[in-house]
Amino acid sequence: MTDVDWEALRRRAVELMERAYAPYSHFRVGVAGLVDDGRVVAGCNVENAAYGVALCAECGMVSELHATGGGRLTHVFCVGGDGQALMPCGRCRQLLWENGGPDCLLMTPEGVLPMSAVLPQAFGAADLDAAEG
Repeated sequence: MTDVDWEALRRRAVELMERAYAPYSHFRVGVAGLVDDGRVVAGCNVENAAYGVALCAECGMVSELHATGGGRLTHVFCVGGDGQALMPCGRCRQLLWENGGPDCLLMTPEGVLPMSAVLPQAFGAADLDAAEG
């Protein structure tokens, strides 16, 4: 999977961003990810009047990942309302790490970066395994 169509991922993320439910912040986000089996999964943010209950776009994408067969994310493109690359929040970086690992590539405002650079020294399953040692 060496030839990745980043523009196709961006277009899918924009499509989902346009479907976001953001009546409070008006900050719409969409995301699309390529799975190791070739599927594309996507999500949009969904706000709630009880702010803490809001769902980030990446939550929806990860839910679709598992609902459609699982696998690992290999490439992810997150966009804001202007359709340009948006850096995921800290919680979502952790979601991407869990479901894509250190080699998952993320389009950022500064270009493509591996998750190992986006979330250095990430906490993951290996930390739990080590604690059970």
